Amino acid sequence: MASSVMALLPICTLLLLALSYPAAAFYLPGVAPQDFEENDPVTVKVNKLTSTKTQLPYNYYSLDYCKPPKIKDFAENLGEVLRGDRIENSPYQFEMRNDQLCKILCKKTFSAEALNNFKDKIENEYRANMILDNLPVAEPKQKHDNGQAIKLYDKGFLVGFKYQDSKKFYINNHLAFTVLFHPIGDGNARIVGFEVKAYSVKHKYDRWEDQKTKLSTCNPNTRTYVTYGQDPQELVEGHEVVFTYDVSFQESDIKWASRWDTYLLMTDDQIHWFSIVNSLMIVLFLSGMVAMIMMRTLHRDISKYNQLDEEDLQEETGWKLVHGDVFRPPNYAGLLCVYVGTGVQFLGMAVVTMIFALFGFLSPANRGGLMTAMLLLWVFMGLFAGYASSRLYKTFKGTDWKANTLRTALIFPGSIFVIFFILNALIWGQKSSGAIPFGTMFVLMFLWFGISVPLIFVGSYFGFKKPAVDDPVRTNKIPRQIPEQAWYMAPIFSILIGGILPFGAVFIELFFILTSIWLNQFYYIFGFLFIVFLILIVTCAEITIVLCYFQLCSEDYHWWWRAYLTSGSSAIYLFLYATFYFFTKLDITKAVSGALYFGYMVIIAYSFFVLTGTMGFYACYWFVRMIYASVKID
Repeated sequence: MASSVMALLPICTLLLLALSYPAAAFYLPGVAPQDFEENDPVTVKVNKLTSTKTQLPYNYYSLDYCKPPKIKDFAENLGEVLRGDRIENSPYQFEMRNDQLCKILCKKTFSAEALNNFKDKIENEYRANMILDNLPVAEPKQKHDNGQAIKLYDKGFLVGFKYQDSKKFYINNHLAFTVLFHPIGDGNARIVGFEVKAYSVKHKYDRWEDQKTKLSTCNPNTRTYVTYGQDPQELVEGHEVVFTYDVSFQESDIKWASRWDTYLLMTDDQIHWFSIVNSLMIVLFLSGMVAMIMMRTLHRDISKYNQLDEEDLQEETGWKLVHGDVFRPPNYAGLLCVYVGTGVQFLGMAVVTMIFALFGFLSPANRGGLMTAMLLLWVFMGLFAGYASSRLYKTFKGTDWKANTLRTALIFPGSIFVIFFILNALIWGQKSSGAIPFGTMFVLMFLWFGISVPLIFVGSYFGFKKPAVDDPVRTNKIPRQIPEQAWYMAPIFSILIGGILPFGAVFIELFFILTSIWLNQFYYIFGFLFIVFLILIVTCAEITIVLCYFQLCSEDYHWWWRAYLTSGSSAIYLFLYATFYFFTKLDITKAVSGALYFGYMVIIAYSFFVLTGTMGFYACYWFVRMIYASVKID
């Protein structure tokens, strides 16, 4: 039955993709467009405050900004909550195609606490984020490439600024919005861009009349600001701050389906192609070695071993000599079963997630969609984790399948949960919106114990019911003595060498992934990522097979764990690269932020270890079974 379920997974996936394909094909971000008529109200929402220096998001209204009469929270999915997104309404009021100049929001006199809060956010270069028609606000900038100016976006706008070596802080209290729209006929239009320029202006007036106040620093007729860059608004206790904004609507040739292109234009495609070529060179090198082993050395070995001349058999050397021990269960066999099962769970989650991403269903327009999909797929892939773990456990002649299932369900998620809980406590202590609320924590626990654990038990039950996989050769009762090994065949050395090439196949793409996570940029180049992932699978399989063959030729039959650790050791290099990235690319100074970075990178590296280790293990397992099934053993 479990095999039937496994066979149905690709069918169900393709069916779901087919049902969703029309929407994705015409509207790539996967969200239906909204048509606006002239003077239609356009809702502006506020999102979180973010900083690449602290990595701690905060609620927009944690700063004493102008607020609407009643703050309304908008529905959030699980991924948004985990990312610290808090989406609320705002006092900004737009009307479609109706330009507004020098609109007054409110006047504020900050308390000492509010003032220090603003200064802290400015010191740490926080950016405020807003949303209009599901588009994030962004500051436009230009990049010159081969003499052509290319528009790029920086998400959000700076809360404020301070001059270098100055103790004075200035707040950006005037926002000049530009809404790009694309006409579609019948007087309707669709919003295709949401840009902003933030200014600090010390507004002046004769008499305060709320929104009707006439500001001498702002001329709505000529749209000029006398004090731009000359008299900015300093943050001083007791001083008034007037918040204002402009909005202008500009017609654009950009079509609705392409409106995210500028947001996603982060890097040059040539760099990604270089990553692909670099990875392919590694694969070709390994493929040549595997081909040499399989077609020449191994073929010659098998031909010689299958000769019936007793005199030749007495001169046997190499990997055939350990045929009576090669399938002997390893030490800590139960733990190996747990990690193999967890790796299968990761592999299934990664493959299905990238397939959905390739079809455009996990685009940035669907905030939190990627993380939500990964969590749910991880939970439902528990069925295959239990099945794979129990099949290997029964191969090792294990009998207590319930204990093995519990270990599969608890060891990896439990260790991740402990790290996650500690990091969440640190975030909670900083009063950040990135802290997971109690209700969300309960949801995560329910997904784990209410869905994942039962599915692991179901998969394990059906996996253990099936007969054990027969080994191609019998195992001797007395273990064979392993001869002294050369220094280069020492376990630690060969394992560390084996992890270099899988890491080398992905490290360029890893740079962009880390940039999207820690520098608040979008990552949506899933086509390149999928190709790199396939190359990673091939690289893990080939390097493990090559080193496993050398190990068996040196008459060392302890290959089970070494096969797993060979490709899994690439996680060590991933973490070392993450450490290098931290000190060279990030400007994190807070101890809590550093702890968060390394805590989350430990989780990522640990997950990468489980994923790559499992891929290498299964490749080596297939290879060993194949070669020993090809020779005649008395």
